[in-house]
Amino acid sequence: MHKLHLASSNRRDQLISRMEALAEERQVEIVHWDRKGLSRISKNSRQDQGVALDLALPHYSTCEGFLQQRQGDNNKKPYELLALDGITNPQNLGMIIRSACAGGIDGIILPRKGCAQIDPLVIKASTGTLFKTRILRCETLANTLGEFRKAGARVCGLSSHAQLTLAEVTGEVPTIFVLGNETRGVSEAVSKQCNELLRIPMHNDVESLNVAVTAALISFRHQL
Repeated sequence: MHKLHLASSNRRDQLISRMEALAEERQVEIVHWDRKGLSRISKNSRQDQGVALDLALPHYSTCEGFLQQRQGDNNKKPYELLALDGITNPQNLGMIIRSACAGGIDGIILPRKGCAQIDPLVIKASTGTLFKTRILRCETLANTLGEFRKAGARVCGLSSHAQLTLAEVTGEVPTIFVLGNETRGVSEAVSKQCNELLRIPMHNDVESLNVAVTAALISFRHQL
C-alpha cells in the first residue's frame, strides 16, 4: 500500500477511523480530497464510496529487467511465461492471471497498448492473485518476443490450425506461450516471432476455447 485517499466529506464512522488507524500503523500516507478530487483519482465516482488506495505491485517489472536478471542468474532453470496479444476483456485478463499464479507460471508479458489494463475489474477477476504474480510490461509485443528469442527462449503461439499439440512441448528450454485476441487470435506481427504454433486437441467439432481456459490448461499441464 502506497497512499490512502479519503474524501473530506466522509462521515466519521468506525470504518473510516479503522482505515486511518491501519494506514498509520503501516506508515501509509493519508491524503484528504474534496469529492471531485477523489473521483479524479478513483476514476469511479459511483462506487468508490469516498475511498481510494494506491497499490504498488511487488512483482511488477519490465521484460528488459527480467532478461537482465536471468542473465545474472547462474542457477537458472528454464522459465515459462504467458504473453498476451490483444486480450481486451478485463474479465479474461483477471482469470488468466489467476490461472497463471495458481499453476506456477513464472510471469505474464502484458503490453502497454492493445490489451486490457490493470484496473479494479481485473483485480476482482483475479481474486487478488494479481499481487502474487510477476507482471512484465513491454511497449511492443512483437519486438519484445524477438528479444526473448535472441536470449534463447522458444516462442509458441496458440492456434487451432497448428500441427504440434500442447502435450508435445517439453520444458527443456525457456518457453513463452502467446495467447491471442479473443476473436482474431494471434496477430500477424506476433506470429512471425513464434518458433512454432501449438493447438489443443478438441472433440465434437469445437473450434476454440475461451482464452482464459486455454491459459489454465497451459499453466497446469505439468501437474495433472
